[in-house]
Amino acid sequence: MIVRSAGKRLNRRSCVCLSPCGGAVPRPSTPEHIADPWGARTPYARGETWPERVDAVLEDGLSDDEVDRWVQTASLLHSNGDAMDIAVRNGRIAGVRGRAGDRVNRGRLDPKDAYAWQANASPDRLTRPLVRQYGRLSEADWDTAMSLVVDKARHHLDGQGPSALGFYTTGQLFLEEYYALSLIVRGGIGSSHLDGNTRLCTATAATALKESFACDGQPGSYTDIDHADTIALFGHNVAETQPVLWMRMLDRLNGPNPPALVCVDPRSTPVAEHATVHVAPLPGTNMALVNALLHELIENGWYDRDYVDAHTVGFDELKSTVENYPPERAAEICDVPAEQIRQAARIIGTAERLLSTVLQGFYQSNQATAAAVGVNNIHIIRGMLGKPGAGVLQMNGQPTAQNTRETGADGDLPGFRNWANDAHVAELADIWNVEPKQIPHYAEPTHAMQILRYAEQGSIRFLWITGTNPAVSLPELGRIRSILEQERLFVVVQDLYLTETAQLADVVLPAATWGEKTGTFTNTDRTVHLSEKAVEPPGEARADLDILLDFAQRLDLRDKDGEPLVPWSDAESVFEAWKSCSAGRPCDYSGLSYEKLRGGSGIQWPCNDEHPDGTERLYEDGRFFADPDYCETYGHDLVTGTTMEPTEYRALNPSGRALIRAAHYQPPHEPTDRTYPFLLTTGRTIFHFHTRTKTGRTPELQAAEPDVWVEMSAGDADSCGFSEGELLEIGTPRGSIVARLRIGTTRDGVMFLPFHYGYWDTPGGHEPDGPGRAANELTPTDWDPASKQPIFKVSAARVRRAPRSGTERRAHDAESGREER
Repeated sequence: MIVRSAGKRLNRRSCVCLSPCGGAVPRPSTPEHIADPWGARTPYARGETWPERVDAVLEDGLSDDEVDRWVQTASLLHSNGDAMDIAVRNGRIAGVRGRAGDRVNRGRLDPKDAYAWQANASPDRLTRPLVRQYGRLSEADWDTAMSLVVDKARHHLDGQGPSALGFYTTGQLFLEEYYALSLIVRGGIGSSHLDGNTRLCTATAATALKESFACDGQPGSYTDIDHADTIALFGHNVAETQPVLWMRMLDRLNGPNPPALVCVDPRSTPVAEHATVHVAPLPGTNMALVNALLHELIENGWYDRDYVDAHTVGFDELKSTVENYPPERAAEICDVPAEQIRQAARIIGTAERLLSTVLQGFYQSNQATAAAVGVNNIHIIRGMLGKPGAGVLQMNGQPTAQNTRETGADGDLPGFRNWANDAHVAELADIWNVEPKQIPHYAEPTHAMQILRYAEQGSIRFLWITGTNPAVSLPELGRIRSILEQERLFVVVQDLYLTETAQLADVVLPAATWGEKTGTFTNTDRTVHLSEKAVEPPGEARADLDILLDFAQRLDLRDKDGEPLVPWSDAESVFEAWKSCSAGRPCDYSGLSYEKLRGGSGIQWPCNDEHPDGTERLYEDGRFFADPDYCETYGHDLVTGTTMEPTEYRALNPSGRALIRAAHYQPPHEPTDRTYPFLLTTGRTIFHFHTRTKTGRTPELQAAEPDVWVEMSAGDADSCGFSEGELLEIGTPRGSIVARLRIGTTRDGVMFLPFHYGYWDTPGGHEPDGPGRAANELTPTDWDPASKQPIFKVSAARVRRAPRSGTERRAHDAESGREER
């Protein structure tokens, strides 16, 4: 069927607002994809193919036959990788439709897919470079802007060396752009200071896979939903973060022989409402819960001893560890009923085909990697890997997060190579035609939180930020603003709009986006899609790849033979080079091409001579990418983050088996007390993505969730005397914000804030008077020791009614705090 919907705070630096925010296309008040975000059900039975359902949204009054052409792409606003076509009319984007034959979405679109294309035409798009002069950002030409950027980079390279330059990228570029960036920074400049905002959403996914299998790469496939008899979601509100994936689950749940559903989440989400059992642990206690589940699996013999003996190392240590976590002990730590833990364990332990997914409820919480590895342990000891319906998906949060990891644009080397393996570094140096010493590998690549710390301390003097908004998305925002505002730090921001971060920059470079450039991107289950250019970018905006190639040329980066280090001229030539770099590695793209990706469906890597049509699942034969000479990592201590030495790894795992890793529960670093009696957790909502740079400029999405809100349980609201819709002030040791109260879906003792909202009322608007509205004003500068992912989910907090004016607020603060709870 066709579904149609009508469609700074500033210190030394001042800002320029190019134009007011607004939507390009007027819309009715209740569009269909907002009122019913998951759409009509198409039920199907276990083992059947998910039925097609084609969703489409066009401009008001436009029919299919009036579209000039349809251009292939996929979604840019979540990690699901929904395949779509862009409708082009008179040289501009006029709508989208799902691609019926694609393996990922079978034609469906989520609300962000359906409407966010309008943000491309937002009147406040950046169309010319901006350069800070006399404290103000002013328009400049490209030569002026790029000359300044290159002069500053060269100055710091000559004066201090590569360690003076840092690069912080996004999870929303194309594979080709990440690979070019990786070559420029690691192979050309020689800096280890390159990471992405994928550190905030997918670092634990990558690390958990590497700790269990010694290499990145999702074992499972989305088609496992079609075959599973049990689905367990750990900290994964799939209904709001990957709505089309939830549609697939809903269609199984509404069909014959539906799967059992286990939900682990402190909130009563739409997933929890459909669950067979919903376990709602206190934030920060996931490790105790997973250990209790493993305790029950082992205690009851719900594991595959033959598989464990043949394909794993570390089982005895796991058994010894989880003996300490009977359900009664975990129930006390997590504040959930012990019988509920037993019920969840029984469902998981007796499943014939178990699919598990994990996301931010684990990744951004206390002991993130250890807890996510615990979910891997469930699958390893049960032998639930590599067969239809039996797999684990350590989910990503962003559309191209997988590509940052593959290409080395985060804390990895390209092709899942091991930075601690000299042979891997030498191989990469040969591919790039540079000396091995040019590629920094004296220690692990610098993670994002450390890059900001180096900038704070003054050793990084030049910071290039691409396609991300850390002035809203990073923790402890007061600190982040103070870092970016430093006179000694030269900040380059490459983006679509004048975001909160761009307003703090010294140079702002206008970039093209999805639909305005060509490239590939890879979703959570390793499916590679091609996104083709549909329209021209506005004004003088340029594709991110073109900006990077211009930078490399102006910086005159050379290989060891004196030839240009970065020889490419377009995206397809970069892709062909990437194929050679990935060949023979786990993420092998050598069998792919732009032509092969055109039409039809996306294709899963590895795709090569052995697997010309791609590979649906990894590890089906019990063989892993874990051989000491081949593996991507030698691993870390899950508690301290200490890296394992190569000799240790060889002694532990000489034959390259799956690694069963154990860890004891440790309490969160910031406990509640009388002053801060609540646990604050943050997260996402279905209608917005990250810091709303696109969704906040989309009329339907902005109207659906226009402002920040705080969620409390009915019991907590009643005990505090609060009513629905009241304006509350939420505080932590780092500051406070104000938000309207919603009552209902979180457990007692926990408050929830969506993190999407910056300190502007609307994108391009003004700073509010008094406390702000960004959740990350409140979150701590703290991260997981293994994955280095920030801990956004566990903060001690207080709440009180928000004073109505500055005078009232000061008087209120002077009181004894009788309204604080």
